[in-house]
Amino acid sequence: MDKLNQPEIMPPTPSIGVGGVLFNKHNQVLLIKRNQAPAQGLWSIPGGKLEPGESLVEACQREYYEETNLEVEVKQIVAVVERKLEGFHYVIVDFYVELVDEDKCIPVAQSDVADAKWVSLDGLEQYVLVVGLKEIIMRTYSCFAQGRVCGLQDVKLEGTDFILLDAADGLC
Repeated sequence: MDKLNQPEIMPPTPSIGVGGVLFNKHNQVLLIKRNQAPAQGLWSIPGGKLEPGESLVEACQREYYEETNLEVEVKQIVAVVERKLEGFHYVIVDFYVELVDEDKCIPVAQSDVADAKWVSLDGLEQYVLVVGLKEIIMRTYSCFAQGRVCGLQDVKLEGTDFILLDAADGLC
């Protein structure tokens, strides 16, 4: 309690979240409609909270499957964002992901998702997206559509250390 005998409001404990930006060959991105707080009713990319003992890559793969029934291969880190809203505090690591099997590309909304669908990049304006997501989607698409290697790379291929490539890697 403070001097005025008001209860002290504790800030929420930060949690780690992950998300995956996935495109198809039709210039569409996979979006999900959230049906739970935070950001209930808004459109986002598949993802969720890191569970104890899980790596970031494992969490991204699990959340993707739980929410869309799609299996993805996790590639580069394309964004790290911090969100404090609705009593939550998340640090979210967004990855560029690719489908494990291109023939299995129909999302099925599951778990804490109200809808899952492929959305044209030109049609993103029709969806109420979570804060900052459109820029992440468009920058990621711009980079990978041009065949560039972007983001933080899993240089050891262990799914634990994502770092910038340098000139010695021949890709910067």
